[in-house]
Amino acid sequence: MKLRFGIPKGSLQESTIQLLSQAGFTVYVSSRSYYPTIDDPEIECVLIRAQEMARYVSDDAIDVGLTGNDWIAEHAAATGNHVVNIADLIYSKQSFRKIRWVLAVPESSPYRTPQDLKGATVATELVRATESYFSQRGITVNVEFSWGATEAKPPRLADAIVEATETGSTLRANHLRIIDTVLESNPQLIASEQAVNNKWKRDKINNIALLLQAAIEAQGRVGLMLNVRRADLDGVIALLPALLRPTVSPLSDDDWVAVSSIIDEQTVRDLIPKLKEAGSQGIVEYPLNKIVP
Repeated sequence: MKLRFGIPKGSLQESTIQLLSQAGFTVYVSSRSYYPTIDDPEIECVLIRAQEMARYVSDDAIDVGLTGNDWIAEHAAATGNHVVNIADLIYSKQSFRKIRWVLAVPESSPYRTPQDLKGATVATELVRATESYFSQRGITVNVEFSWGATEAKPPRLADAIVEATETGSTLRANHLRIIDTVLESNPQLIASEQAVNNKWKRDKINNIALLLQAAIEAQGRVGLMLNVRRADLDGVIALLPALLRPTVSPLSDDDWVAVSSIIDEQTVRDLIPKLKEAGSQGIVEYPLNKIVP
């Protein structure tokens, strides 16, 4: 028995493969194949567009996959079919934060608020969520499906767009101005009901979820080890902004202890000189792949 695992093809592909690597799975993608290899003989991978992932999972064509909650909601609104949410995973193409679907208009347009777009044409891939957004506000607009290159459509082909953005740089490069956020989205690990009802698959999926969440938890953090005299211990511990309280272990010399801690990577360059000044010796910084709470 194998677990059929959908990896999102497109903007999330590279960051997903990197996350899987940090979680302990080596995935190799050939430019000529939609079936990546993975170093786990119990998993069979396939590349699927994030927009279609929920459909294939709900149909049990694959057991488990990664896609945004934007596309999960879009699929549910279109078909009434649902998937099982296994884990909420906050990462994106360029960072470990959510993306935004924003309402944007040309910089030179007179539109300043969503209400100004009454009767206008809005282009987007996320049709049903956009229709719901305007409907909830009592604004009548014409929402058109966009096959791509959505940023290029205003002002000639559409009055406004709803598009996903992480930093806003592509919108600015196309002289577009954000006037509101329609929704925020981040990847979800989803599974089919059939897979969840199979004990072997459910256990395998939960183990993958645990490792992915642990890899995300480790992002931006490092481990720090050092030795310090017992007489200086309180001063050193006071400097450590630990995830939990630092671990203190005795050494062969009773006058000394070893201290280990997990800290934010951005604080290290300022922290190490202070630790040294406080009496620490043998300071070692090391990377973290996973943190399991």
